[in-house]
Amino acid sequence: MILLRSSFSAPKVLHLLRCSPSVYHPSLAKFDALLRRSIQLITNSDLSSSQWIQASLPVRDGGLGIRRVTLLAIPVFIASAASTLSIQDDILTNCIKSDSESFQAYLSPWSAKFGDVPDTLPTKQPFWDSPGVLEDKALVEASPTSTHLRASFLAASMQHSGDWLFAMPIASCGLGLDDEAVRVAVGLRLGLDLCEPHQCHCGSLVDARGLHSFVCKRAPGRSARHHALNDLIAHSFASAGVPVTKEPSGLFRTDGKRPDGLTLVPWQSGRSMCWHVTVICPLAESYVSGAAIEAGAAAEVAASRHEAKYADLGSRYIFEPIAVETLGVFTSSACLLLNEIGTRTSVNTGESRETGFVFQRASVLVQRFSLMLFCCMTLCRPLTARIHLYVFPFSNF
Repeated sequence: MILLRSSFSAPKVLHLLRCSPSVYHPSLAKFDALLRRSIQLITNSDLSSSQWIQASLPVRDGGLGIRRVTLLAIPVFIASAASTLSIQDDILTNCIKSDSESFQAYLSPWSAKFGDVPDTLPTKQPFWDSPGVLEDKALVEASPTSTHLRASFLAASMQHSGDWLFAMPIASCGLGLDDEAVRVAVGLRLGLDLCEPHQCHCGSLVDARGLHSFVCKRAPGRSARHHALNDLIAHSFASAGVPVTKEPSGLFRTDGKRPDGLTLVPWQSGRSMCWHVTVICPLAESYVSGAAIEAGAAAEVAASRHEAKYADLGSRYIFEPIAVETLGVFTSSACLLLNEIGTRTSVNTGESRETGFVFQRASVLVQRFSLMLFCCMTLCRPLTARIHLYVFPFSNF
């Protein structure tokens, strides 16, 4: 999917789109149909029209970043022509100008849909492309028929929720996702059906989206996910040059409970920082209504809960709840903390991309354990039930 997004999809024909007026060429629709089929084969899924539109959005807007060339044809040609008008006047002896028929044939449909064209033509492609992206986002937002789908799309549109899509699959760096993990991650992002409806071994019913897998109290991977994420945060502090200890004792708590970690040197204003990590599913019945209104609402609720739990630590320590949703959304305060950790790490290593690496590692970790939870609920069933039941799709390959 990385190769499809960065090389074999729109980038493969971007030069042709920028240099030739091809918006009405019938092969563009065929190319998009091939891209849609490729996504379905890679992710072993079946995309509806709305899900295909969402998948073709940029990652920051809730999609997979595999852009439709039929949508890009007009903005990329206008941006290319606008940025080279003066050169064209010199080289082509005024064959192509802003008032020429070929250029107006592109400007007219764009202005008819998105408004008047500025007197000074912008030369940056995002100016011409953004209105079409916003139009597609509006179509996707208007199409969901349930609060679960709307909550999924709002979460997918949040910053850092799609960082796992940008991570290079380097297993030695903890950034590898196998095929099934990618299928589950894409399914959660696009609101796809992940399995056949069946009964969990806890007795609850699992719907086609498999949402119960991420909230079941008997899921064996929940504790492992918590410890893995805490290890990642502790390692990130250490990379920033801040020594830490995990699960410290003796922090003046009366009930004996401990936060997940503590910096051994002051973090800010002469006070050390202690933190607690938690992962929450915004699609659970108790959170989905709020998540369908505001992305990240479930994570903020979890963060507030832990702030109240460790309120007694506030006088001596800086307490920071690091809450993340299964769809990859972090709380605003957690984002600020991870940004600060990345900045300090960049000072130590000289690598300016350390902040992005921190978010990518956390994002990949959450998606990897989403697969673990999903498989535990679909495969860890009585042997007699597993003899004839296979609850998620076979690969298309």
